[in-house]
Amino acid sequence: MSWPVLVFDIESIPDIAGLRALRDVPADASDAQVYEAWVQERKAEGKSDFMPLHLQRILVISAVFRNAEGLRIHSFVDKDDASEGKVIQTFFNTLEKHTPQLVSWNGGGFDLPVLHYRGLKHGVVADRYWDMGEDDREFKWNNYISRYHMRHLDLMDLLAMYQPKNNAPLDAMAKLCGFPGKLGMDGSQVYPQYLDGKLDDIRRYCETDVMNTYLVYCRFQKMRGGLLEKEYDQEIAMVKETLGNLAPNEPHWDEYLKAWG
Repeated sequence: MSWPVLVFDIESIPDIAGLRALRDVPADASDAQVYEAWVQERKAEGKSDFMPLHLQRILVISAVFRNAEGLRIHSFVDKDDASEGKVIQTFFNTLEKHTPQLVSWNGGGFDLPVLHYRGLKHGVVADRYWDMGEDDREFKWNNYISRYHMRHLDLMDLLAMYQPKNNAPLDAMAKLCGFPGKLGMDGSQVYPQYLDGKLDDIRRYCETDVMNTYLVYCRFQKMRGGLLEKEYDQEIAMVKETLGNLAPNEPHWDEYLKAWG
């Protein structure tokens, strides 16, 4: 398994300001009224109330970063409802600096398109990420954008052999592999939690999700020969040690380790 590796996940909420900009909304309508009107309109049309990707406002980007120095878990968070562009730019700056192996679960179907649309909105610059061979010839044959290249590895897409009907949920695969999976929250609860002011809980949820992705990635590397049995065991032990060191100050890691057993 080559380093550095950056495993990432995002959490997002409906972009109410975007809805206002794109719809004929009374100026005195509250955010709740704007959102509810959109939901009811979608229901009347027999459509899902899942917000289109360009109207998903990014709250949190969580990442597991693994290199020769060890493993780090970090989150970029829009804490003031005005820093979405900065959060996205910081994420792409990490790619610019390290050119890591990028890993996700359904990143090609959700996370990256959302990052593209929202990055475009905020004027984000991501030269390295978008390079398809113009600046670095190696990127012509292996870049972050092309679906069948490996510089971005969407584990869900690859394991399903690029057939959407074969897709499996991360939570299910993590648990089948013996990892904790989700702990008490899922994506449908993110917006209600945000409205209740529980941004830290959303950040913690995102971090456990990205850790599940990293662990499944390690299992995948073992399956494909990127990690030998001994190396895989050492990696798992190192992850548990890292989380154990974080647990006294971050209770979600204590809960995660207890669920792992």
